[in-house]
Formats: sequence, C-alpha cells, structure tokens
Amino acid sequence: MRYRLVLASASSSRLATLRAAGLDAEVLVSGVDESAFAAAGPAALAQALAVRKCRTVSGRLAPTGPTLVVGCDSVLELDGLAYGKPADAVEAVARWRRMRGRSGVLHSGHCVRLLDSGAVSERQATGSTVVHFAELSDAEIEAYVRTGEPLQVAGAFTIDGRGAPFVRAIDGDPSNVVGISLPLLRTLLAGLGVAWPDLWA
Repeated sequence: MRYRLVLASASSSRLATLRAAGLDAEVLVSGVDESAFAAAGPAALAQALAVRKCRTVSGRLAPTGPTLVVGCDSVLELDGLAYGKPADAVEAVARWRRMRGRSGVLHSGHCVRLLDSGAVSERQATGSTVVHFAELSDAEIEAYVRTGEPLQVAGAFTIDGRGAPFVRAIDGDPSNVVGISLPLLRTLLAGLGVAWPDLWA
C-alpha cells in the first residue's frame, strides 16, 4: 500500500533524517504557538506540542488516500526546566554557560495519525535521550552562537551540525536528539498497522 507521509514540522533536520532513512515526506507547518503551552514537566510539554502540531495539520487535510501525519517537538531538560529554542544570542550564550560540562535530557514528543477512508487512528509517545556536554570555553561558546545554529534548535545545540564536537556522549537514540526518533517512529507506525518498508520511497 502507498501512503502519503506528511511531516508537521518546519525542522530541516527532521526532514533530512526521514529522507536519509528512505522516507519521502512532505512538510506542512502547523503554525502552533509554542509559547502558549504549559505542562507538568519538560517531557509532557514536548509531547503536548507534538500532539497539537499533528492534530492541527491533520485537521487541515482532505486526503484522497491513506495519509500519515507525523508531529514532533523537542525540549531540553536541565535542572527540571524545559528549554526550547533560545530567543536570542544573549540567551543562547547564557544557556551554554549553564550546560557546559553537564548533562541534560533531550525529550522529543511524537504523534502519528493515520487518515484513511474517513477514519482516524493515532499513536503517541515520547523519546528521551541523555546528552553529555563538553566543557567549552567562553570563546568557543561565543563563536558557536555567532554561527546562528543554536538559535534554530531546541536546547541550543545539534549533533548533526556545528554543535557536534561540543557533545561528548549520549545515552540513547541519536536520532531522538535530532528531533525524530526513527526506532520510536517505527514502533508507532507498527501500532497503526503500517510496516516501515512500505514507506520507503
């Protein structure tokens, strides 16, 4: 069976991760105001945002065939607080000064909806990966922030770009840190009766 795959996220890293795994996804951005959300904790916040994005985009579609909508959102948990994208360079520098030499947990919420013949099925789960940050100098932090990369991503870092040398280790799924856990996504799809190889382009 052929499925239309829709990614409800503006993240270029999520899209690149799916395409590298052989999935041809199209992007429809939800436009959800992330600042308006509150939740019981960082993991719950990531999951709530993922669900809202997925449901918002799926509600806009009028599919003519089996359609899968994938919504994701990520936050970094440090000292029990949730950190998304920094508002500006000053915030990014301050955050990295708190993060350096320490460990945090990157939570990525996932929600998948299958729209087929008027029926809607949904599965959701959160992936969590421990991230161990290197001990950066002030000069390294400031140089990294000047690249602009930390301003575009949850937690103000990446492992698939300029920030990779500043992450000394991770405990868990690397793709979850990029923002979409491929193993978790495969499990959610299986729960909807969709086999991963059926999505290969």
